[in-house]
Amino acid sequence: MKRLFITVVLIGALAAAIYYFYQNAKEATAPTEETTTQVIAHRGYWDREGSAQNSLTALKAAQEIGAYGSEFDVQMTADDELIVVHGHGYASIEDVRKVPYADVKAIPLPNGEIVPLLADYLDLGAQNKDVKLILEIKDNLSPERETAMVEKILAMVREKGLEQQVEYIAFSLHVCKELVRLQPGVTVAYLMGDITPTQAKEYGFTGIDYNYGTINEHPEWVKEAHDNGLTVNVWTVNGEQDIRNAIEQGVDFITSDAPELVQQIVAEK
Repeated sequence: MKRLFITVVLIGALAAAIYYFYQNAKEATAPTEETTTQVIAHRGYWDREGSAQNSLTALKAAQEIGAYGSEFDVQMTADDELIVVHGHGYASIEDVRKVPYADVKAIPLPNGEIVPLLADYLDLGAQNKDVKLILEIKDNLSPERETAMVEKILAMVREKGLEQQVEYIAFSLHVCKELVRLQPGVTVAYLMGDITPTQAKEYGFTGIDYNYGTINEHPEWVKEAHDNGLTVNVWTVNGEQDIRNAIEQGVDFITSDAPELVQQIVAEK
């Protein structure tokens, strides 16, 4: 009888251990129930008539639909002008970092607008405080140039009183570290996808902003990020099923060229 009792106790303990392990494993990949995914318009809401990537019109459109934020890219030209354009190469210009702004300005965007100065973009953004300005700082020709760029951007944002509206992202680890060094407590997310959320936290970053494929390879990073108090953004997610999957994973933000589709799917949840 004693042996039977011990056997029953052991079986019960084993069953409890298995259940506990299963529940923990399940929770490790389960989305955070409290997370409501929000949308960031990728390079503004540009995929509509009369708009263009990184244009002022694209920013206005993102504001009109009530996106969480409008993402845009900032480069620094050879004459130290901060401009809003995505690639180092633009139209016939091989590298905007090596020419003066006048050369870039001479070539209009597809919708006829000129490539905006950062100052003009920020001024328009300031007209709607509810829409965050997700400022991607592009890499430059040297760490010294990147630091100078970060200093100029932070000074301009501070001068315009937009510290609470502007959030920063970058592929350059140096840029992200400089943002934290120069403005402790700044909202900054790293884009490259080659460090864990725990490492991002150790660097002082406030979020990870990784390619959708990277998060699919490491779904456990969503919980790891949240456990470290970090936000999770994925880019660039445009397909309906991918959007649904990202929401199910519990990400905080989806950066998309189809922001209204993301809003529609989020509203269904």
